[in-house]
Parts: sequence; C-alpha cells; structure tokens
Amino acid sequence: MASTFFQRIVLMIIILVGYYPILQAQEYKFEIGGMAGGAFYMGDVNKNTLFKGLNPAFGGVFRYNANFRWAIKANLMWGRVSGTTEGLDNVFPNNAQASFDRNLFELGGQMEFNFFAYSDKYSYMNTKRFTPYILLGLGVTVAPGSGQTFAGPNVPLGIGIKYKLKNRINVGCEFSFRRLFGDNFDVTNDGNSILDDPYHIKSSILKNKDWYSFLLLSVTWDFGPRKRPCNNINSIFGF
Repeated sequence: MASTFFQRIVLMIIILVGYYPILQAQEYKFEIGGMAGGAFYMGDVNKNTLFKGLNPAFGGVFRYNANFRWAIKANLMWGRVSGTTEGLDNVFPNNAQASFDRNLFELGGQMEFNFFAYSDKYSYMNTKRFTPYILLGLGVTVAPGSGQTFAGPNVPLGIGIKYKLKNRINVGCEFSFRRLFGDNFDVTNDGNSILDDPYHIKSSILKNKDWYSFLLLSVTWDFGPRKRPCNNINSIFGF
C-alpha cells in the first residue's frame, strides 16, 4: 500500500513538472504587429543630445512569449536619420562643414525580460496587465548612400513598457539605442566621408563609432493558444 501511494505521488510530481512551463506561460505563444515612431542619430555631429533631428520610423514586429517573464522578438525596421555641423560648438579640421540624411533598414532580434509577470489572466499567480521590460540583442543595419552604402551589425539595448489593452491586444512604448561597428554611417549627401574619423584618431572597437536610436509605439495581436479545448463526444452532447 505504501509503495503504491509513493508511486502515485511520484507520478503526480512528474505530471506537474511536465506542465510547469505551460502553467508559467502566457495564454498565447506569439504576437505580431507594427511599430511606429521616430529615429535619430548620435555620432560626430551629435555627441549627446537625445532626439535631435528626430525623423520618422516604422516597421513590423514578431514576438515569441516563452513565459510570463521572457520573450524573443524579431523586427524589420525602416527609419530616416540626419545630422549637420551647423550650430555645433566644436570645430572640425579646416573648419569643415557637413550634413547628411539617409534611410536605414534593420533586421534584428532581441531578448526581452519583463519585470512583472505579464498576462491579463492567471491573477492567482500575481500577473499584471502591464510591465516594464529591458531588451538586448543583435541586428544588421543597411543604409544606402550616395556612392557609399553602410552595412554592418548592430547591438540594440533598450527599455520599454507593455500593456495588455484587452484579450489578444497589446500596446507598448519602447526606447532603444543601436550601437554600430563603423564610423561611416554618417556619410555626407555628396558621398564624401568628412565625418568618417574627422580628427584622424586611431580607432578601436569602442571609439569613433556611430549610433542611432528608436522611440516607438507598438500594437500587437496575440495568436497561437497554448491550450485548446478538447472537443470530445461528451462535451459536444453535454454529458
């Protein structure tokens, strides 16, 4: 008798462990939607002013919700960035003046960590309809230019907030930096590379690199339920 009871307890534990990832996960596995907002550049002609020269940006987003806390996101973005030496306090060699504006295209992926357990259900598990989150990832940026196209990897780092407006509909706001591994992102409109290491300082992976940022609003729709009702013969006939 004791042996049978012990076997039942072990079996129950195995079943609960097997279902644990589902119990700790959101109702739907996936989200898809759009993002729109602004993009701006930081580099040789904008060292530290946030939102200077803000231009439009928009794109699509796909998210896999692994559980209440973790998500994997993929995005395809378009944005426009610009900059000018006009009005700057610092002086470039030979008093050089330059300006640029260009389109960028980005394909990337990020890991997101929610500070609160994010869901509009399972309140007994202390879930919340909203949560702040942080993100870190890797992407590729391509920016066509006048005779010089920029292409290279980027490292996104950012923060955001999500809110489940109603079942299946999420809204959010996200701010992120994209760290580039090159100094020719700000090529001028005539194709010259005046802003490519203008002070001729020996470069390294941490110096003389350009950045761009996104400030985005998003709307996404949930799909792919984790559990579906079992339409067996008893449930059909109401037994």
